[in-house]
Amino acid sequence: MNTVTPSRTIEAPPETVRDAMADVEAFVRSSGFDEVEVDGETVRVANDVGVASIELTLELVDDPDATLAYEQREGIFEAMRTEYVVAPAAEGSEVTATTEFALDVALIGDLLDATVIERQRRKELAAQFDWLEARCAEAMSGDR
Repeated sequence: MNTVTPSRTIEAPPETVRDAMADVEAFVRSSGFDEVEVDGETVRVANDVGVASIELTLELVDDPDATLAYEQREGIFEAMRTEYVVAPAAEGSEVTATTEFALDVALIGDLLDATVIERQRRKELAAQFDWLEARCAEAMSGDR
């Protein structure tokens, strides 16, 4: 399994961060996916990565240790899971995102490799952290 695990401190209390992440469609869309559709516990995403187009069907899963977690049900990966953990920090909240994935070599071939997927995923998670910072700052300015 390959793993990507960035984290960032968000200057907001954990409950504000969790509330922002509860808007699953907006949160997932903030990663820069070309298409996002949420239907109950199912999330469908599509994105162009290099010369390949990736479509995934994800399922939200209960994880008592994570604020949000989902796993691939259909797509290019042999297995893929992402979880987001929000913890109190001195300046607000520490948000850690962990994506673990195994490539299905039969589907991927020479078009994509783990390095390309890791680089793309880091970019997507950074965009989500940027969105969280902006959404939480907006929510907190409304509280004042």
